[in-house]
Parts: sequence; C-alpha cells; structure tokens
Amino acid sequence: MSTWMPEPNSSAAGAPPRPSELALHNLNSVREAALTLLREVDSLRRAQGTPVTENLGLHEEVQRYEAELIRKALQRTGGNQRRAAKLLGVKVTTLNCKIKRFGISFAEDQNDWRVLA
Repeated sequence: MSTWMPEPNSSAAGAPPRPSELALHNLNSVREAALTLLREVDSLRRAQGTPVTENLGLHEEVQRYEAELIRKALQRTGGNQRRAAKLLGVKVTTLNCKIKRFGISFAEDQNDWRVLA
C-alpha cells in the first residue's frame, strides 16, 4: 500500500495556491496550448499536402487562424460587425482594425467573406 506524499510545489492542505504557483500553472497551460496549436498546424499541412518547413512562423499561423475566426464570425452574423465582435469577445474597433489588417472583405459574387491578403 502506498502512502500519499504532497507534490513538491503544492500548498499546505486547504491553503490557496501562491501567486507564483498560479503564474507557473498559467504559463504551462499557455505553453501546452501553443504546442497543441503547432501540432495541429503541422497535421493540417500534412493532410493538405503542403510541405512542412523547418521554420514554422507561429506569428503568421496565429494571424491566419485569427483571420479565419473573424471570417466565420462575420458569416454567422451576416456581416454585422457589432454582433461578430460580441461573438468573438473583442471591441468593435478592434475587430474593424483586424478586418482591415487581414484584408477581409465580402465577395458579392460568391456571397461569402474572404481573406484577400
């Protein structure tokens, strides 16, 4: 029968975790999310037949993902930027700035939102 031993960084029983422990936990969570995102991007590239390069541009991949989220939100809201911003949890001015930065526009001939850049 094994006995329970506290983890080295755990707080005393019943005591709330220290801020440094919470920060470390949050950093580890963000790190895991970033690694998961990179693995998914790599998996998608392989599935699409896109050659995988040694230098994955995380910034570019995050921008591509963000533009796709914005495009989908605009489609779901029928192009209403105020509702799309609320759906995404950002301010309307932030959404508008990102729409311009990513070159997202409405393609009337296809009745769809497209990323032009």
